[in-house]
Amino acid sequence: MLPSRRGRPARVPAALALLLATAAAAGALAACGDTGGLRGAGATPAARSPARLWPGLTPASSPAYDIGEVEHAVVDGVAVPGGDVRRADPVAAVRAEIAARPDDYAGAKAPYHETSVRMADCGTDGAGDGTGDGAGDAGCPVLRPYYRDLTGDGRPEMTLGFRLLPEKLTAVRVYTVEKDRLVRVMSYEDAVSAVELAGRTVIVRSPSEVAGYEYRLQWTWDADQRAMLLTSDEMLRTDDGGRHTKRPSASPSAAASPSSPPSPSSRASDR
Repeated sequence: MLPSRRGRPARVPAALALLLATAAAAGALAACGDTGGLRGAGATPAARSPARLWPGLTPASSPAYDIGEVEHAVVDGVAVPGGDVRRADPVAAVRAEIAARPDDYAGAKAPYHETSVRMADCGTDGAGDGTGDGAGDAGCPVLRPYYRDLTGDGRPEMTLGFRLLPEKLTAVRVYTVEKDRLVRVMSYEDAVSAVELAGRTVIVRSPSEVAGYEYRLQWTWDADQRAMLLTSDEMLRTDDGGRHTKRPSASPSAAASPSSPPSPSSRASDR
């Protein structure tokens, strides 16, 4: 029955009902022949679960190599006025790391000796106002810092990069503050093509030796380890075509809700 405008069923004469049924059937047959009609796509492929190989193989209980997956190190000698990481001096943080790793930076035979030499182009350490007194300037290997809450505690962390010279590498660091002390919670070096902050995640992209591919590494905060952990390591097509392959080796020296864009230091943003 057709619905009544008054909310009650309307009576339909038998002849009219037969006519309507015939018209509906004809319309259905016409729709089946229409190019826009539904068509079967064939049988759905059966889902296959992973097949485990060598089930008798004893599972490993410890990693083969210690690559320093957890980075949590207090940076001595760098003040954090008011417990605000934005007032910590990024240039002083890099100088403290250089001083703590003489094998990497001190002397002509050190792999990154030129970084140590070029630190003179950064000027003196800042005055504790977050300007860095040279970070981001031409000649200074320290790049300008960015600030975003990566741990979820409502306070920003400092994401900092600096060039490792004469090698064409970039060091990426993340610092937080614990009890008014500057703490490094992520440390990674590579030939870097891009660094991104997505929510509370740090993403580092690096070129691959395979044409048309790049590596994409992702670090996410882990509250139990109190560090940024390497949670994703993929090899992706740069045209977003194919999907990922596990990277053969990554060597980090350490590793959400949407948030506002990262804010650079006030001095850098004034440039």
